[in-house]
Amino acid sequence: MSKIKTAFFCSNCGYESTKWVGKCPSCSQWNTFVEEVLDKGNNKEQNWKEFKGEKRATKAIALQDVTALEEKRMVTKDGELNRVLGGGIVPGSIVLVGGEPGIGKSTLFLQHGLMMNEIVVLYISGEESEQQIKMRADRLKIANDNFYLLTETSIQSIFQEIKKLQPQLVIVDSIQTIQSNLIDSSAGSVSQIRECAAEFQRFAKETNTPVFLIGHITKDGSIAGPKILEHMVDTVLQFEGDRHYAYRILRTLKNRFGSTSELGIYEMTGDGMREVSNPSEILITQREEQLSGSA
Repeated sequence: MSKIKTAFFCSNCGYESTKWVGKCPSCSQWNTFVEEVLDKGNNKEQNWKEFKGEKRATKAIALQDVTALEEKRMVTKDGELNRVLGGGIVPGSIVLVGGEPGIGKSTLFLQHGLMMNEIVVLYISGEESEQQIKMRADRLKIANDNFYLLTETSIQSIFQEIKKLQPQLVIVDSIQTIQSNLIDSSAGSVSQIRECAAEFQRFAKETNTPVFLIGHITKDGSIAGPKILEHMVDTVLQFEGDRHYAYRILRTLKNRFGSTSELGIYEMTGDGMREVSNPSEILITQREEQLSGSA
């Protein structure tokens, strides 16, 4: 019987160690190391290439021989999202979206997926049932025959379905609920998040399919999981707002294909998220009429 291989991972930054240490050498945080099983030992390694059914030979190429292509984007019907992303969704990009529970992340990207009726969209949910998602979709009142649901947490099963459906946009809600059968640890652990995100990254780059990963955040407002997750993706978005008010802000924290100084403003209504194209209108309506020193 083979010995089970384990390692210790920092739950803050993902640093790996063969033994437990009190202070992380990478991020200097204390008592953040947890022990996880590296592999089950009896499974054949599988990844996106296995499900794709082919393996491409790697070969170095001179930079001068690479043909430069114009950056083509998938323009959505949401002007706020287009501006935040730098002009639209870049094919093959992987976008990480963070936000507090109940702030409206799932509603916002369910709405975006339903609005893109020209392409095949796959919405993967590990948190809600098909019936729950259908109830939210009915409130949005958007019809789309090319929108597909998949309620699954196993990444192996997800890629089998992706291979059959061949979607042009994938939305994952949330990355903390997805797990690989090849890693003997629970969903949401450092190793599960890192490996599952890496599989989606390989899929996005090899098939030129954009992927949105919705993620949880910690008590201090940072995205849950190892810090390497934010380095792996192309864009990091933060969805913010106060639960007691209807307005939400979509902020860019990282963007390899555009500016990080743009904001998207939304108003949460009974029919979903409404774009606020004129933020001044909100500020003016909330200002008191009788103010000293104002004309």
